[in-house]
Amino acid sequence: MKYVVVSGGVLSGLGKGVTASSIGVLLKSSGLKITSVKIDPYINSDAGTMSPFEHGEVFVLDDGGEVDLDLGNYERFLDINLGKNNNLTTGKIYSKVIESERRGDYLGKTVQVIPHITDAIQDWIEDVAHIPADGSGETPDACIIELGGTVGDIESAPYIEALRQFQFRVGRENISFVHVSLVPVMGPVGEQKTKPTQHSVKELRGLGITPDILVCRSTRPMTQETKEKLAAFCHVSADAVMSTHDVPNIYHVPLMLEKQGLCKILNVDCNTTDLLSKWREMALNLDTLTEEVSIAMVGKYTDLSDAYLSVIKSLQHAAMAVSRKLNIDWIEASHLEDSWKQQNSKEFDNAWKLMKNADGVLVPGGFGDRGIEGKILAANYARTSKTPYLGICLGLQVATIEFCRNVLNLTGANSTEFEDNPQYPAVIFMPEISKTHLGGTMRLGSRPTLWQVDDCKIKTLYGEGESVDERHRHRYEVNPDIIADVEAAGLVFVGKDETGQRCEIFELEGHPYYVGVQFHPEFKSRPGRPSPPFLGLLQASSNASQ
Repeated sequence: MKYVVVSGGVLSGLGKGVTASSIGVLLKSSGLKITSVKIDPYINSDAGTMSPFEHGEVFVLDDGGEVDLDLGNYERFLDINLGKNNNLTTGKIYSKVIESERRGDYLGKTVQVIPHITDAIQDWIEDVAHIPADGSGETPDACIIELGGTVGDIESAPYIEALRQFQFRVGRENISFVHVSLVPVMGPVGEQKTKPTQHSVKELRGLGITPDILVCRSTRPMTQETKEKLAAFCHVSADAVMSTHDVPNIYHVPLMLEKQGLCKILNVDCNTTDLLSKWREMALNLDTLTEEVSIAMVGKYTDLSDAYLSVIKSLQHAAMAVSRKLNIDWIEASHLEDSWKQQNSKEFDNAWKLMKNADGVLVPGGFGDRGIEGKILAANYARTSKTPYLGICLGLQVATIEFCRNVLNLTGANSTEFEDNPQYPAVIFMPEISKTHLGGTMRLGSRPTLWQVDDCKIKTLYGEGESVDERHRHRYEVNPDIIADVEAAGLVFVGKDETGQRCEIFELEGHPYYVGVQFHPEFKSRPGRPSPPFLGLLQASSNASQ
């Protein structure tokens, strides 16, 4: 087993996840089977209870794990399916060690960070690295380990020490350390400054890890002089100092690293398979798209695109498949509401202008009642104007509420999430869900949806099969008691769970594309293999834009 450890310095948000994923692409292109582990030093057990403003989206895995969004990058780039144990957190490690101590596993020893926590970290990584991830059932050849946070953080100290020890456990020849850092460009002449990276590497070496490769983020390519200066001060070869400057799209990053000789440094032949040539074609094709398609994204975290990262990527994958350049028009849901018009009529007018100029409308998942009426208005606009619409999770629920209010004339229809005792509960709390604990208590993970109707657009998009498996993350569902009335009026639930009670997919009769899904199809979308509900939205929206 070969290991690549990716750490970060200077500041967070430099793109460690994309770097780790890109290194994985290069290793995969050499014919190796790849898996990955993301270490998050926070004390939360998982990302499930964190606000998207804190940490971006919560990515959901097949086994129901609620994890960091970087695992989504790994799955998309490497076309693998990971499990919840591929995301290691301080909460998980300390829980495991304390549980062992309570059982008496340490035989009376004083339980300490070294060796007990550090040993547990190493054991966890080694165990997870050997779990097949690509569907072949075969043990991976290499594992990419990304250490979240920044070197020097107090939270990450036990992990740095564990990884320092790990190099001796697995053999120094079987592990490579990659450090991602920042080279800012300063002053009127645009001088590339190496000092932040020098300090970061000095800190890392002081903790016992000497990086083999430096990946330096910058706005433009690093000069050879800068590379040689970093090499001299950071104890690496100049050839091992990689420049990852800004590029038109992230699919260029593996190609950029390959061009600078990373495959040679890692001692692999990246042309063993045709993966890199396909990757190159995809990256260049994305750069050349000119005909545009606009999708109105109606949400509540529109100031932070990472909150909808997988949705954005899924839209991009689908746009590439229909040869369109994607434009996302971000609309804060509350700005569509009449109450907002009184506060700020300019923002209200602008939100509706974006909505009416868009080729398609997407309402993504979410929690809480802020902006709900705006989302209901968006669903109403898309339904009545025959604009292509995709509602995901909450997007399905608000569209159902809108249909009940305006087609069935149940004006008091609402969800029990937003109103304690609505006159007509169109969406209700699921009976099996805990009301006392938030973490890991939703309906989570990959579950089957069985087709109820043979002749519908969404089934055609999914292709053959009696059912589809998609990933879920919700506490509320469409009230089974209203389904017959809703379907009689033309909103047909074409997909349900194995009980036949829980509504998973609807489609509106006589509409170009009006689809809602209770699951989150964005988590399984891949470059070159777009998610069917997104592909349907982009196909319908592209026809509308011609």
